[in-house]
Amino acid sequence: MKSSDLTHFALREAPFSKEIGDDDLWLPSSKTDLVDELTDTIEARGSALLVGDPGVGKTCVMRALRQRLPLDRFRLTYCHNATLGRRDFYRQLCVALGIKASATAAAVFHGVTTHVEELGRERIHPVFVIDEAHLLHPDVLDHLHILMNYDWDSRALLSLVLVGLSEIEDRLAMRRNRSLYTRLHCRAVVDAHSADDTREYLQYRLKAAGAERELFAIDALPELHERARGSLREIDRIATSALREAARRKRKLVTVDDIVAVDGVRARE
Repeated sequence: MKSSDLTHFALREAPFSKEIGDDDLWLPSSKTDLVDELTDTIEARGSALLVGDPGVGKTCVMRALRQRLPLDRFRLTYCHNATLGRRDFYRQLCVALGIKASATAAAVFHGVTTHVEELGRERIHPVFVIDEAHLLHPDVLDHLHILMNYDWDSRALLSLVLVGLSEIEDRLAMRRNRSLYTRLHCRAVVDAHSADDTREYLQYRLKAAGAERELFAIDALPELHERARGSLREIDRIATSALREAARRKRKLVTVDDIVAVDGVRARE
């Protein structure tokens, strides 16, 4: 948003920017139980699968999980490039862990597993979070269960969290991936946000940006929710555009007309 738009609504900053710290992260009451379940799983040294449609808040849930886990007991490593082959995937993991990446696939894998064992001796439990897991290369997906096998599969030294679209479940259900699937103790779905969530989210983000009054008309909220279909990214996009439109029209309150103007004649079927 332009500075003139912010001034028009008496805001300190753009309310729907993605640049928000973990301490200021919004977590709806409807997702609290989900974060609790994931936290319990990791504290029990288990692994998890988290699926959901684009924009429903999977990353927000993972950031909330990161906040829950004590730094002196857990070490989270985030991998977002899931399209790499097996060797490059493990080389990426080495870089994220801060260890030297060897030349061969076997040596790279050995480096990662040795590091995991060293953390175990220090009583630190590593957690590997793999985002966009539905895009994992077949060679990597075939091999991940081996990464979780320590001391004849008798020690839980590593937790794995796969995050992605629901397609990953279809791949995991295949016979060749059953060894990995059976190791994912928690299998959770992030649902689209409810109308109450949308209202709560708007109020939270606007207040954090300095709003001291309502900026969206009451009847504009259901329209915004319907068009966004419960996606936070879509809420951010439409709400930002609607604020700009209202400012352009010299209005202090965003109306249904503003939302329609920036997102089409009617809500998508």
